[in-house]
Amino acid sequence: MTTNPTSTTTSPSPGAGRREWTALGVLMLPLLLVSMDVSVLYFAVPSISADLEPSGTQQLWIFDIYAFVLAGLLMTMGSLGDRIGHRRLLLIGAAAFGTASLLAAYANSAEMLIAARAVLGIGGATLMPSTMAMLRTMFTDPAQRAKAIGVWSGVMTAGIALGSVLSGVLVEHFWWGSVFLVNLPAMALLLVLGPLLLPESKSPSPGRFDWLSVPLSMAAVLPVIHGLKEIPSEGFNVRYVVSITVGLLFAALFVHRQRTAASPMISPDLFRGRGFAPSVVLNLVCMFGVMGSAYFTTQYLQSVLGKGALEAALWALLPSVPIGVAGPVATQLVQRGANRAYVVTAGFAISAAGFALLALAGTDSLWLVLTSCAVLAVGGVVVMSQIMDLAMGTAPVERAGSASSLMETAGEFGGAMGMAVLGSIGTAIYRHEIPASVPDVAHETLGGALAVADRVPGLATLAREAFTSGMQGAAIAGAVLLAGAAVLAALALRRVELREPACETPDEPSKLSASGVR
Repeated sequence: MTTNPTSTTTSPSPGAGRREWTALGVLMLPLLLVSMDVSVLYFAVPSISADLEPSGTQQLWIFDIYAFVLAGLLMTMGSLGDRIGHRRLLLIGAAAFGTASLLAAYANSAEMLIAARAVLGIGGATLMPSTMAMLRTMFTDPAQRAKAIGVWSGVMTAGIALGSVLSGVLVEHFWWGSVFLVNLPAMALLLVLGPLLLPESKSPSPGRFDWLSVPLSMAAVLPVIHGLKEIPSEGFNVRYVVSITVGLLFAALFVHRQRTAASPMISPDLFRGRGFAPSVVLNLVCMFGVMGSAYFTTQYLQSVLGKGALEAALWALLPSVPIGVAGPVATQLVQRGANRAYVVTAGFAISAAGFALLALAGTDSLWLVLTSCAVLAVGGVVVMSQIMDLAMGTAPVERAGSASSLMETAGEFGGAMGMAVLGSIGTAIYRHEIPASVPDVAHETLGGALAVADRVPGLATLAREAFTSGMQGAAIAGAVLLAGAAVLAALALRRVELREPACETPDEPSKLSASGVR
């Protein structure tokens, strides 16, 4: 007989009170801002270009350096937090994030802005795993932890959508530096209230920090992320294939180092917890679908339907509305006896249905595309909230930072892969449907075709139809992949049981409480 993986009847841990829930609200502010900073420059780049006059390469770095540094340092910061304390690392990161935001807002050169964005990435890499690790510490009751993680997942997903809209509104009414200044009040609040509300937690016997793993992890993550990000627009260029290959080779060296080092950055024991490895893989696949669809829908709203950038961003907010209820509803289902595996399976099936709807879109299907985005987002939040809770419940408390950073790194990889794979499918179909007689630039992207459309009668209509066909083909591929993920989730998670506090060794709570955990 299979034990319900959500059963909490054996957990003697005390429930969280008003202090913990207030602390959750404080923690969500920096998380929201970190996720918003991924997209906050969408509408600020033209103003920055006019003011700082960056070169083409510098403009790319201004936009991308934040995400690159963030992805490259997640594992390092998660492991570091387990060793020096998650509250300490969170406050250090908040100070760095706030300082870098101030420098970015008043940057007087492209080089200064790139450097400030890099420091923002470092701060973001400390904040993301620390917030999740502290949820694992503060909410020891499984039901309450699941609710808190559901909120975390919703805030993370909504932040990316809000970032672009916020940047559009601020740039329209103020100057481009204001998109960074909004970070300061939240970071100041965290620095003031954090020491009062947040408990400290760290591993009682962390061992020496493995410094060699830091460059190995970055050398594994950054080339792969870079190659995957460039492939949708540039195609399978040899440079990007080599970049991904080099990254994978360093990934193999990193894994070997973790398996042989006396005190590894990421303990292989994490993957011995049943359910953790499947959660990492499923999180990657989920973000593959979410970001892969976003690659098309943002272009569809602007280039196919012809909406302005800010108008398109405001329309794109509508699918975010149901996100707020998706996570809590999924959590309630699990807590009322539904098997978590089947809830995750349903989440993937919902997202697959969203892709199926997207495959039906034509060149004038605003509401169908928005509906498909909403369905995709709902399914994604259902999946993320449940597998994140499963991963954090399976991982030991003293390795919560490492566990969180692995999940988030997998999400970064999944998002980049989604844009690369689905973007390549859509681009291949687009190029196949564009006649050879039109200018070469029209073969590359829809934007290129629209730029020269006045020189070729009917090219704009043809290019929009070709792009829509490419989006339909990519959506079919996404639907098939997520349907397969639904089956995988049902098989991999159906017998997984959470490792609750009652199952930990008796001395663990006392060791953690010595560090400030209740």
